[in-house]
Amino acid sequence: MRSTSIYLIAGEVSGDTHGAELMLALKDAIPGVQLLGTGGPEMRESSGGNTRDWVEDAAVMGIWEVLKHYSWFKEQFDHMLKEVIEAKPDALVLIDYPGFNLRMAKAVREALPKTKIIYYISPQVWAWNKGRIPKMAELLDQMICIFPFEKSIFEGAGLPTDFVGHPIVDELIEKKTTVERDPKLVGLFPGSREREVARLFPVMLETARRLSGEHPSLRFQAPAASEKLGEQMHLLLDKAKFPNELVKITVGDSHALMQNASCGVIASGTATLEAAYYGLPYCLIYRIAWPTYFIGKVLIKVDYIGLVNILAGKQVVEEFIQGDADPCHIQHALDKFLADSEFTKKVQTELAKTAAKLGEPGCHKRAAESIVKVLAR
Repeated sequence: MRSTSIYLIAGEVSGDTHGAELMLALKDAIPGVQLLGTGGPEMRESSGGNTRDWVEDAAVMGIWEVLKHYSWFKEQFDHMLKEVIEAKPDALVLIDYPGFNLRMAKAVREALPKTKIIYYISPQVWAWNKGRIPKMAELLDQMICIFPFEKSIFEGAGLPTDFVGHPIVDELIEKKTTVERDPKLVGLFPGSREREVARLFPVMLETARRLSGEHPSLRFQAPAASEKLGEQMHLLLDKAKFPNELVKITVGDSHALMQNASCGVIASGTATLEAAYYGLPYCLIYRIAWPTYFIGKVLIKVDYIGLVNILAGKQVVEEFIQGDADPCHIQHALDKFLADSEFTKKVQTELAKTAAKLGEPGCHKRAAESIVKVLAR
């Protein structure tokens, strides 16, 4: 009897992590399952070497950056589609990465109409293109979403949807500590991509320079997502001629810092949810290439870009976007946390309420159960 086969595609570091955990859960849920696909090093390990690693090159950010690498992405798309058609998997599981994965869903639906197509970690089309949701309902057999408000949006279009909770909850619970916050420590979180770091870290350093002028006892810590990004941040620190002893650059300990710092400034992204979970008061900043930003202004139809504010349905943390993401605005936002304990406690209360909406631990197990249910239809 032929074993169940599933092909998974992830295109970013976070997707690789979630894909790897999902693979382990699928192995428990479906004995003998054959796992194939394209992702990163974690998925490759979980699959026993049956997946290809491409995330370091695939994780570009923004429309402009994708267009510059169009021929490479076209080559990767054609290669992956050929692999899927040859494998004829029982299911194709697409993990986030919507620009690429939604096109893959359409191509696979046409080539392999019997293959179940499941989307894990739903693309945020509710923010930038609601018109695609009915088309997605035609292409997909199941949506697995990680935010509670997404379920009704997709089900309203006729797409079967399960809310399984957010993947970060499992990881964050494991790394929770009882360490007390240091009132003299400020966290600088410039993101996990080279372009993000290049755009945002100099702004954060200038903010730190201004704050240290007013509060000489303050110290600053900036966690790098990798050794490579750590080297880039050290170069930017030297270029800014900032006293090295005031800014400590570390690698891979952002969660510890979120629980130890008094407040912080964070690049827009998943890290803002992590900080909310740990109760770190922060402001959010966001800068991308101007052509991408102007296109996004036309497409994106939400009141906020921060995931915490979107999840809460109101402003919980301040957002500084493009030109407003400057040292003056950021300094003012952090000064409020440093000077007003009642204001800080109020923000922390709202962060806790919002983080509770992320669900309970065990989302990957629930996602695997959802996939099993689809395969049994």
